[in-house]
Amino acid sequence: MDEKINKYLKGDPIIWGVIIVLSIFSLLAVYSATSTLAMHKMGGNSLYYLVRHGVILAFGIMIIFITHLIHYKYYSRLSQLLIGIAVVLLIITLFLGTNVNQAMRWLTLPGLGFTIQTSDFAKLALIMYIARVLSMKQGEIKSFKEAFLPVIIPVVIICVLILPANLSTAALIFGISFLLMFIGRISIKHLLASGGVAILLLALFITVGTLVKKEGRINTWKNRIENYFEKGGEENYQSQQAKIAIATGGLFGKNPGKSVQRNFLPNPYSDFIYAIIVEEYGLIIGGIPILLAYLFLMFRAGVIVRKCDRTFPAFLAIGLTLMIVVQAMVNMSVVVGIFPVTGQTLPLVSMGGSSMLFTSIAFGIILSISRNLNETEPDEEEVTA
Repeated sequence: MDEKINKYLKGDPIIWGVIIVLSIFSLLAVYSATSTLAMHKMGGNSLYYLVRHGVILAFGIMIIFITHLIHYKYYSRLSQLLIGIAVVLLIITLFLGTNVNQAMRWLTLPGLGFTIQTSDFAKLALIMYIARVLSMKQGEIKSFKEAFLPVIIPVVIICVLILPANLSTAALIFGISFLLMFIGRISIKHLLASGGVAILLLALFITVGTLVKKEGRINTWKNRIENYFEKGGEENYQSQQAKIAIATGGLFGKNPGKSVQRNFLPNPYSDFIYAIIVEEYGLIIGGIPILLAYLFLMFRAGVIVRKCDRTFPAFLAIGLTLMIVVQAMVNMSVVVGIFPVTGQTLPLVSMGGSSMLFTSIAFGIILSISRNLNETEPDEEEVTA
């Protein structure tokens, strides 16, 4: 039986284990968080959202499986195409996207009724592209013109296009890109300069936006920060309900399906699903295992990087892992009240379509890298321009 499994599921077994653990928690938590909502909205069918989420999750697992069978070297050249598509999609979303809460984050595909959050696609494409450029520029990595500019320009373009609708995602992407450039040995002085310029431009953008118009996302950002420090408003209500869920869950939880705060907490199936998991399963069975799952993923990425004899797969593995783990840490930090409300989902756990899709692709690529490192084949061709 083990031989049959190993024949088809190659790559790091611990990462496969992380995927299984997160998927199980995802199904259990989404069902608990949406059963009451489904009863009211779907004529008594409490399984509606569970079935829909289960189909999306199964599709995500299939994507992981297919993606992990493709050799990682193909993602290098593919990144050149994807980064261009990402820029075009972000521009279209900025002007023609679906407006939700005064933010153009979603793009509805004509005729399909399916929406994607284009920033999720852009995040994945950017990490792949940065890994490619860093791997190709290692011989001149300290050069401002030859190495730094080719990396920072697409980062700036992507972040600027995302910023008006989604500050937290833009900041997350910039932070992960910054870390990846640091790991890739980009000059420290160039990194510090870019960080300083980014802060100044963000301050200028917020100042101008505040003076020009009173409503919009800038006002939302301001309210969230003020509510975080002054203990008031809707965002603070969300945080308070999440803290109640965690406090009442305690060490061992209230048992599956017994959540009370799911009836009061906005978005208990997406942004605040971690609170529902802790409430029902406690810290011992729910909260800590999920935290450890992401930390194990980070650890295994480090193991993969140490085994890499090429720079592209090493940068790609660590970049995609940072993308998943940092977002997870931000989500859990919001739930426990460390950060203001950001709207970041818990990767592979929260209910969602495009987030699940692109997270699954990232997992598949990481597994592809570990899979091909374990194969005893002749050396693959080096990444070329």
